[in-house]
Amino acid sequence: MSDHALGSTTRPYNQLTFAEACQRIAAAGYSDVAVFAHNREMPVDSGSSADEVAATRQAAADSGLDPSMLLGRTHLELGLEAATDDYKRLIDNAAALGCRWILELGTGKEEHYGDYPRLMSAVADHAQTAGIGISLKPHGGISLTARELIDLHDQIDHPAFRISYDPGNIIYYTKGAVRPEDEVEQIASRTSTLIIKDCTLDGDKADVMVTAGDGLVDFSFAIGTLRAGGFRGPMYVECVGSTEPDEVDADLKRTHAYIAALIP
Repeated sequence: MSDHALGSTTRPYNQLTFAEACQRIAAAGYSDVAVFAHNREMPVDSGSSADEVAATRQAAADSGLDPSMLLGRTHLELGLEAATDDYKRLIDNAAALGCRWILELGTGKEEHYGDYPRLMSAVADHAQTAGIGISLKPHGGISLTARELIDLHDQIDHPAFRISYDPGNIIYYTKGAVRPEDEVEQIASRTSTLIIKDCTLDGDKADVMVTAGDGLVDFSFAIGTLRAGGFRGPMYVECVGSTEPDEVDADLKRTHAYIAALIP
């Protein structure tokens, strides 16, 4: 994977099969794909068989895409020890898939706030050995803004655990009270991946189903500031404004051109 590889998640095509999503993402000009759920089922997770992982990897390869990121999930409801074993299986499956990153969402359950950093600390060595970076993005709960993300990053203090910055989610989860332009400089040196997601606000109603450039995020500023702080990681488009596949195709092509023009 080259510096600033530009990929797309499969979220915009989540009603299609993973293979169909890959074909359309590749046709829109992207080099990488981040594996998200389809019809609420993950193509690969901690419980996937070797055959399921291989089939998903082949579907990406058939489209010429690098399946470099996998959406992860913790199972702290099982207890810390079982959740640790489960996450290590997720790491192994991500490595077998050919991923470089697991995209982490943290937890929104306060009863798990104490165990979440313990879990990440417990699996970080395993991730590093497997060649996997865990990348935690703002998603409300324990990972609301840069302040919480930096605190978790520094608490875990492991090269396999870094931050995935998602500027649209900052606006979405804080209803605009925090803006990415105010905090992106603080987080740049800790950021390993970037999620391309915009957001609009109508009063206190936030919406991230927006094509990048059509909302409130200043992507030129965000990407430029991240680069100035040392960020050289991949970027993945998560959302667009359309839902019909042919219209999503056009939105993804437009987003590719828009973001590529911001990368020196």
